[in-house]
Amino acid sequence: MALQIVLIGRSNVGKSTLFWELTGTRVRVGKRPGVTQYPFQTRVGDVLYVDMPGYGFMLKATHAYQEKTKDLIVRYFEEHAPDILLTVQVIDASSFLDIADRWERRGEVPLEIELWDFLDDMGLDAVLAANKMDRISKADRDLALDLICERLGMLPPWRQWPDKIAPISAKKGDVVSLKSIIAKKVAAKNSSGH
Repeated sequence: MALQIVLIGRSNVGKSTLFWELTGTRVRVGKRPGVTQYPFQTRVGDVLYVDMPGYGFMLKATHAYQEKTKDLIVRYFEEHAPDILLTVQVIDASSFLDIADRWERRGEVPLEIELWDFLDDMGLDAVLAANKMDRISKADRDLALDLICERLGMLPPWRQWPDKIAPISAKKGDVVSLKSIIAKKVAAKNSSGH
């Protein structure tokens, strides 16, 4: 059984673009959220990369459909947990804090935070791919990442989490920090004989 690296995130955060950057395989993407409706898989060496459907708000999607997508994602993680080497939670770093603030003002837990906690509760190794960093001014990047860390229950500064936080810009092809984390995880797993 191939080890899996699973990409997960809200609709329209750049998961499919990142998937292509990591695997060289194009996933059908659309201008509107919710185009990836089933786990899409491709194998690279000994690793099976999985692009999960986006969750959260989807234009023209019913609440029932959104819940069905959420259930599919939860079930996938429950059924495949032993085979998952790494979960890559992709967020849009440029809008994460605004969205989290909006949800919290309504007294709700933001989906990204709920998912991060769920992955932790399941004991899955997760890394945060803070995508769209090119949309944040260079002067504000460290502060933005520190605040994101804090929201996810990790003590800032973010730089103390080099195996947990990967600032990237998938559209610009800047995914070196994430590829480095993945390479280390794969190498560690291979050297342990699994």
